[in-house]
Amino acid sequence: MDAIRLDLEGLAARVPDGAKIALPPDYSYCAMALVRTLISRGVKDLHIIGVPALGFQADQLIGAGCVATVETAAVTLGEFGLAPRFSSAIKSGSIRMLDGTCPAIHAGLQAAEKGVPFMPLRGVIGSDLEKRRDDWIVAGNPFEENDPILMVKAIQPDFAVFHAPLADRFGNVWVGVRRELMLMAHAAKSSLVTAEKIVDGNLLEDPVRAAGTIPGLYIGALAEAEQGAWPLGIPGSYDADAAELGRYVEMARTEEGFADYMAGMNKVAAE
Repeated sequence: MDAIRLDLEGLAARVPDGAKIALPPDYSYCAMALVRTLISRGVKDLHIIGVPALGFQADQLIGAGCVATVETAAVTLGEFGLAPRFSSAIKSGSIRMLDGTCPAIHAGLQAAEKGVPFMPLRGVIGSDLEKRRDDWIVAGNPFEENDPILMVKAIQPDFAVFHAPLADRFGNVWVGVRRELMLMAHAAKSSLVTAEKIVDGNLLEDPVRAAGTIPGLYIGALAEAEQGAWPLGIPGSYDADAAELGRYVEMARTEEGFADYMAGMNKVAAE
């Protein structure tokens, strides 16, 4: 059966206000064109989950007032420093922050992937982080005495949102070694994906690509978006646009500068 293919606006229209969406880190495959379309649509009250960290996507969504809750191990723009709109939102208290760790985020998604209510984890018991998460429970290991274990509640996003180098007409999406995208797709109720190119063949019949391909049954809808990760890059395809990312960071230091930057993006998209 052929996949549901939409344009960027159609894909963005599937995300309602208040949705819980999983996003990959900047070094993975980020659907920046779709994020800009979501911002233009004016989506509100999103709960965004970094798998396991967040970057430019989250900063722009937060700056545009689209986000109510952030759940992640970190928000960072890497070599570009702190995320300015995230930092401002935290200082003003305009967003709710659920601090996590990389293993905890992955454990919660793995629980959802397997259809179980929680995943056991070690490493954070006794930390301030564990004390501040009222949705995490420390209990005894049922197989050993005097062995506390942390139970991380399952994390099931409404949507996994990401970009990919390649997809096919059946909705199969090739992500190569980006296993966090596989996990996101398995854990989420549905996945909304942009791809550099959508081909007519079947990627699961390609013995070279099959192991790095997410089957179409996990994909809710697709949109073709050439340069869809810009100004971030696609590892192995095109590099991040460092000048553009630097321009964003400089302008986003103030609310007014951020608004001017996003207005410029909307003007470019409309041309």
